[in-house]
Amino acid sequence: MRLRELMPDLVGATAWLNGDTSKEKLVGNKPTLIHFWSISCYMCKDAMPEVNQFRDKYQDDLNVVAVHIPRSEADLDLDLIKSSAEAHDIKQPIFVDNALKLRSAFGNKQVPAYYVFDKDGQLRHFQAGGSGMKMLEKRVIRVLDEMKKN
Repeated sequence: MRLRELMPDLVGATAWLNGDTSKEKLVGNKPTLIHFWSISCYMCKDAMPEVNQFRDKYQDDLNVVAVHIPRSEADLDLDLIKSSAEAHDIKQPIFVDNALKLRSAFGNKQVPAYYVFDKDGQLRHFQAGGSGMKMLEKRVIRVLDEMKKN
């Protein structure tokens, strides 16, 4: 995805965990963070406490959606995804992307990966890798500040 592109529709999930959501429920509401992760990704697991702190800190101002993508055959096991989500305190809706539909729509091949959309659904920031939560937070704060001014 390129900056300012619109958020793809959140369709094609093989399952939703912790409830579901849609682009229509997110866009126009408030900014959204969509983060891709995988149960076989150690960087994803290492970053999850920071993602959770971030989610909790901005819960009133930011939608957060997790997307699980498989990196191996074992990653397709829904029970393993559920237990990993519980073990890592992932409370936000989780789009289980075993068919790689959303990964393709985003053009994403990395985990962890973070996409920040403004309230109008335009991509405002992308980053990948296990570190850089301070940069992510700066970008989210910028989008939140812009929303308050308008």
